[in-house]
Amino acid sequence: MVLYTSPSPKNWNGRKSEEQLYLHEKVELVPITEIANLKTVQYALLGYACDEGVRRNQGRTGAINGPDAIKKMLGKMPNHLPKDHKFLDVGNVACVETDLEHTQQQLAKNITALLDQQIFPIALGGGHDIAYAHYKGIKGYLKDKKPKAKLGIINFDAHFDLRNPENGPTSGTPFFQIAKEEKEFNYLCIGIRKDANDKQLFETARELDVVYIERQVMRLNYLEELKTWLKAFIEKVDCIYLTIDLDGFSSAFAPGVSAASPMGFEPQLVLELLTSILDSGKLLSMDIAELNPDYDIDNQTAKLAASLVHFVIHEQPV
Repeated sequence: MVLYTSPSPKNWNGRKSEEQLYLHEKVELVPITEIANLKTVQYALLGYACDEGVRRNQGRTGAINGPDAIKKMLGKMPNHLPKDHKFLDVGNVACVETDLEHTQQQLAKNITALLDQQIFPIALGGGHDIAYAHYKGIKGYLKDKKPKAKLGIINFDAHFDLRNPENGPTSGTPFFQIAKEEKEFNYLCIGIRKDANDKQLFETARELDVVYIERQVMRLNYLEELKTWLKAFIEKVDCIYLTIDLDGFSSAFAPGVSAASPMGFEPQLVLELLTSILDSGKLLSMDIAELNPDYDIDNQTAKLAASLVHFVIHEQPV
């Protein structure tokens, strides 16, 4: 069983103004079932309130509350969007009991529906099993609209998430699942740590021709080299699905995640690389995964996630 919850005004509060100076005043709360009635919408937030995949992957649970935590921080931030740009909260898909698979199916349908309406989806997790669901939604859209488009996946993450789902899908299996369904698997993983991936995962990455950048070169003094590698990947695909796992950041910036570590990368470098992705004009859809409010400190990780969303919606060419 899957539960859908309509967007809640409780998630959108902040300073008051008469000119929509803040995003809680700009956002429109629209149930996902009503988006077909709308015209010219730029962005929509869709929550994935599910951490069953994290539990199956032996991680610490709590990410089920991630979507609402991000929305609460985002609403307090300033609004610099043009007046004619629409910004929606279309609610959450939630996992009931342990029904991960049907939750993924529902999210996929909703992602397809948003893309069909030419709305840029920003999905908020929840465990990184959101990635397989999001991918299926994108493929549902491309199948009918752009069947020959070559999809590239860019993942900011400490982990490959290439585990074999022989015992069922988890937050550690999404990209292995995708690889088995793609004729040409174009996957760039940025921020990989050797202390977070066993040798079998590295072997799997090599077998699948995964392009990856290890954490030790994720430094601003290597920025031009990083942009060159990123550009080379972007040039060989037609459209991009971007996914950001918050556990890739150092716990100094993101303590509230399912698998925290002090050895991650810094936000400023990610923003620099996001600029290159946005400037390509190929970004089709994105999500942010693994926010775990149970372990957050002063909403620091939720604010980081919200700032990433804020950056994308204000810097992306529309």
